[in-house]
Amino acid sequence: MLKLLITGICGKMGGTALKICQSRGAEAVCGVDIAATNLKPPVYSSFEEVGEEVDAVIDFSSPSAIYGELEWAESRHVPVIIAATGYSDREREYIRLRSEKNALFISPNYSLGIAVLKKLAREAAKILGENFDVEIIEKHHRLKADAPSGTAISLAESIGEVMGGKPYVCGHGGKRGGEIGIHSVRGGTITGEHEIIFAGGGEIIALSHTALSKDIFAAGAIEAAKWIQGKPPALYGFEDMTNTF
Repeated sequence: MLKLLITGICGKMGGTALKICQSRGAEAVCGVDIAATNLKPPVYSSFEEVGEEVDAVIDFSSPSAIYGELEWAESRHVPVIIAATGYSDREREYIRLRSEKNALFISPNYSLGIAVLKKLAREAAKILGENFDVEIIEKHHRLKADAPSGTAISLAESIGEVMGGKPYVCGHGGKRGGEIGIHSVRGGTITGEHEIIFAGGGEIIALSHTALSKDIFAAGAIEAAKWIQGKPPALYGFEDMTNTF
């Protein structure tokens, strides 16, 4: 059984990963969280306190944890599944550099359905080309701090790459100049919705994904932790994982 350390285990997503671990063939042997409590398994406030042997780290915390986490994981040769969002350019560069010494997996969204949506969107963009405008609408719960979502940005970048480096703009409601538009909605308890609209002359094609439960993100992170076992140092993502299916 895969032994996991969950960073941010006291948070909503960390708690979800803990809850479903056993059903996915894994065991959370410990956690790291600044709000360390008397949970079972043991939860530590820093990586320096961790003595357990683990097969992988799943990080559902915040960008601030990444420095100590990756140093600790590299010293133990333990792969890390980076499932937090909102990283700065500096933090992303730090992750890239650390991936030269250790196997790291990063994705803005750990739903397998979103990985499929991205593949479908890239194929659509290849076929439709410049004759269609592209707009992305993303919806999340009212407490989500970042906008647009990391998933929406990832979708826009992926589609833009296929369409010759087309840029994206956020929240721009005026006349388009050829960019991909991203629009954010925050309200209620929406788990996550992403819709990609290809608008052409006289026809519209829409691709969408709706998350009905946070469990899918935790399950995807656990599957990534299984998949990365034995992989050489590199920065991996769902594109690498889905290409092996």
